[in-house]
Amino acid sequence: MAYQKSQEEIENEKMSKINAAGIINITLENLWKDSYSSMATGNYSTWNAKLDAVWLILAGDVKPNSKEEQEYNKIDLQIHEAGSLNPKKVGFHVEKNKESRNLHYLLLKKKALFLRRLQNSQGKGTAYVSEDEDDFD
Repeated sequence: MAYQKSQEEIENEKMSKINAAGIINITLENLWKDSYSSMATGNYSTWNAKLDAVWLILAGDVKPNSKEEQEYNKIDLQIHEAGSLNPKKVGFHVEKNKESRNLHYLLLKKKALFLRRLQNSQGKGTAYVSEDEDDFD
C-alpha cells in the first residue's frame, strides 16, 4: 500500500512553495532597487554586481547552454571587453574615460533589460499572467 499525503501535508507543501516564491520576489526587488541606486550614482561596478546577483537567482530556472545563458554570457563578455568598470584613481583625482563610461552604461542597461525580461518570462516579475487566473478585462 502506497503512502498518501494527508490534506494537511499537501496544504503545508503549497504554503511552503508560496512562502519561498515570496522570499525570492522580495530578494529580487531589493536587488533591483540597489541596482537602480547604483545606476543613478554612477557606481557601475556595484550596478554590475547587483545585476549578477539577479542573474544567479534567475539562472536557477535556466537550462545550461540555453539561449538565455548564451545571451547573458555574451553581454557579460562585452562588458569585460569594454574595460574596467572602476575609474582609475591618480592621487586624489579620478580619471574618467567618457567613451568607456558611456559604453559601460549602455551595456549595463542592456544587461538589466535582458534580466528584467527574463524575470518576467519566468513569472517572477510584473508582467506575469497566470493562465488559471480570471481575466478581469
